[in-house]
Amino acid sequence: MNELTRLALSLEKFWREKGWEACIIGGLAVQAWGEPRFTMDVDITVLAGLGREEEFVDGWLAEFPSRIPDAKPFALENRVLLLRGSEGIGIDVALGCLPFEEQAIRSAVDVELEPGARVRICRPEDLLVMKAFADRGQDWLDIRGILIRQRDQPLDWPHIRKQLKPLAQAKAKPELLEQLERVRREVEGGPSVAQSR
Repeated sequence: MNELTRLALSLEKFWREKGWEACIIGGLAVQAWGEPRFTMDVDITVLAGLGREEEFVDGWLAEFPSRIPDAKPFALENRVLLLRGSEGIGIDVALGCLPFEEQAIRSAVDVELEPGARVRICRPEDLLVMKAFADRGQDWLDIRGILIRQRDQPLDWPHIRKQLKPLAQAKAKPELLEQLERVRREVEGGPSVAQSR
């Protein structure tokens, strides 16, 4: 078993023992749903809500060392806790509070990363929303890879649009919806399902 998988399993064991709701996102989720790519960290969203962030930050810091000075105030200000796992692997814990994050965590599924090693990972639809919202070059490469790999699987596009629209509006980038549809059309080789209806 590789170190990333081992760490992901230990993180899930930790959050379940705490009774917290969380799921794997980021590079490991891309490996599960898209084109495999090199990643050397584990990204998690934990449902922290509003007002209990310190409890979650203290809990994680009691179990895993931070990888920056003043990790706690940084986490409380930026809603992401930067930790270090075994073998120096980075762990990013996002303190989720948005309705989208809540539904993404609660609809996550168990995925087998390696034989006998199953972890809770966000669904591909929610990963597409996260990647489009993040809107970096690598995110759009990941989106293309996910769409290629999931081409024969029916993705819930009404769900994707419903979740991405308010996030894109909050970011003042409503064009993210059309950009995602454009990549979808390129991968599918024709008009999108939405346009053909």
